[in-house]
Amino acid sequence: MHTGENEQGLRKILDMTRICSIVILGLHFYYTCYRAFEEWQVTADIIDRLLDNIRKTGLFNSFYQAKLIALGLLVISLIGARGKKDEKLSYKTAFAYVITGLLIYGGSYFSLFAVIPITHLAILYMGLTSTGFILILTGGTLLSRVIRLQFNNKDIFNKENETFPQEERLLENEYSINLPAKYHLKGKVRKSWINIINPLRSLLVLGSPGSGKSYFVIRHVITQHLAKGFSMFVYDFKFDDLSVIAYNHYLKNKESFPVKPEFYVINFDDLTRSHRCNPLDKDNLLDITDAAESARTILMGLNREWIKRQGDFFVESPINFLTAIIWFLRKYQDGEFCTLPHVIELMQVDYDKLFSVLRTEKEIEVLINPFVNAYLNDVMEQLEGQIASGKIAMARLSSPQLYYVLSGNDFTLDINNPQAPKILCVGNNPQKQQIYGAVLSLYVSRLIKLVNQKGKQKCSLIFDEFPTIYLNNMDGLIATARSNKVATCLGVQDFSQLKKDYGKDQADVIMNITGNVISGQVTGETAKQLSERFGKIMQDRASFSINRTDTSVSKSKQLDSAIPASKIASLSSGEFVGMIADDPFCKIELKTFNCEIQNDQANLRIEQEVYRNLPGINKVDAAIIRRNYLQIKQDIDNLINVELSLMLNNPELQSIIIKRINR
Repeated sequence: MHTGENEQGLRKILDMTRICSIVILGLHFYYTCYRAFEEWQVTADIIDRLLDNIRKTGLFNSFYQAKLIALGLLVISLIGARGKKDEKLSYKTAFAYVITGLLIYGGSYFSLFAVIPITHLAILYMGLTSTGFILILTGGTLLSRVIRLQFNNKDIFNKENETFPQEERLLENEYSINLPAKYHLKGKVRKSWINIINPLRSLLVLGSPGSGKSYFVIRHVITQHLAKGFSMFVYDFKFDDLSVIAYNHYLKNKESFPVKPEFYVINFDDLTRSHRCNPLDKDNLLDITDAAESARTILMGLNREWIKRQGDFFVESPINFLTAIIWFLRKYQDGEFCTLPHVIELMQVDYDKLFSVLRTEKEIEVLINPFVNAYLNDVMEQLEGQIASGKIAMARLSSPQLYYVLSGNDFTLDINNPQAPKILCVGNNPQKQQIYGAVLSLYVSRLIKLVNQKGKQKCSLIFDEFPTIYLNNMDGLIATARSNKVATCLGVQDFSQLKKDYGKDQADVIMNITGNVISGQVTGETAKQLSERFGKIMQDRASFSINRTDTSVSKSKQLDSAIPASKIASLSSGEFVGMIADDPFCKIELKTFNCEIQNDQANLRIEQEVYRNLPGINKVDAAIIRRNYLQIKQDIDNLINVELSLMLNNPELQSIIIKRINR
């Protein structure tokens, strides 16, 4: 027991042992250097008789015997020494003193062979031996002051303590995406697999620019799903990075499809490498709700601030007006002019003519009546506030290049039709993303409506930089696509980016209902949210305290974040954390991972060297584009003139003509 009496008694015993060591060493000096002591006249009869009795015990039979006994007693006294602890001391310093002292203490014997006066020789020998003795004593005392329990300074960021077991099996099925990786576990590097066995529950890929989202994850989603017979849609933000990968793997795998798919590209910058497609095709607009959804998508894509103001009067009014225009063209001559370019041109017609013509379609009467009444009552300020924001936004799409692509009909958007599967790549341009993104949002909105149906072929929808386009009810797609064999992959840089473009509520829903999450380096709120999602693991904790004579250690285990937010914020390119979702037929216990994805760099380099560029599709020149542009304008002029002529010649329709025409 650590009582004061016991400690004091132990200290007295140690002191006595050390005194005995010094006494024996002193007797050794007196016996060995007796002639010098005689010359110094410091001998005494009583000491001589005592020394003679001690000699009979055999203490001085050997030169080193007394010295070794003295050294042994010194070591015993040092075993129980308790010096004041010092964090700056190390074992190296203490052992340096001890080893040096032992060498001097034992090597002092050779000083006796020096040819010098006996008194000088005695002083030299006793000085060296005493010096060695003191150095040993000092080193031993320093050893007692060294803190023996040290933390592992090599792991200052606690990385090893935060490691945990990860899935090392390769688990495959007809939908899976499998990424080879390696991870650290208690100081060892182990191989693992990221098995996304159920991508139908959607995949969210997060990571700041340069973290490796496309190179380490999205490209493998494209290549592996094409190899497994998926029809595919690829939103290529930096065209044609992903489109080239999709095209070459389409060429590699197209013969393995039950029905050979076709490859299509939509690109507004290089029309020679772009097909034409009408997102407002009459066959896809089955009722006025489809027109309303299309109108909302295109206007929200052009005015991102409206996303947060849905329901406001001056937001819903232009949406209703655009819905009326779209549905009118859908009904007019069975949708002959139902294209987005015709919609844009019809919106720009003078109010007199436009409202008169629109009133001929009864299905949109309830939509246009507020605008007509405002116009007839000369409330122009209100009318312009309702309509002008939509007209101005749509006018930005008035481009001959856009008109050319949007007015054609090379293919339909039902990419997962079992009889005619398709691989579709649509390209954006970061320098024109606001305009192109709005048009592509309309394409995607109509495509999802056709894809998310029962009885279709399995399909993969891949969105690189997803927030750059707007999809209304994206959470509905994620929630229902699983039963229709639609796998969705969303690439996002950060949760704050998604929140800025979609609003907090919808961004939260998208983040929270996604089944599979893979994240590279992200910071701030995103890193905190992911850290909480990954849960906690049992980690070792140790603490020690230092007092004058001892150190005390306490060890414990406690739950702490498996992957702290700070670790997510410091990931290198190619390092990813995440959590995957399993299914009832393949349970996975180790869902969370923190690893480095292993790309086969050599094979990828060889593969990219033989990639084919996207092929030319149409021979298009400026004259063709210009002619198409003017033809659309002429179509709208003809439509207005013909309809007004019919109304003027029909007594039943004359009553709905805006009276200002007659002035």
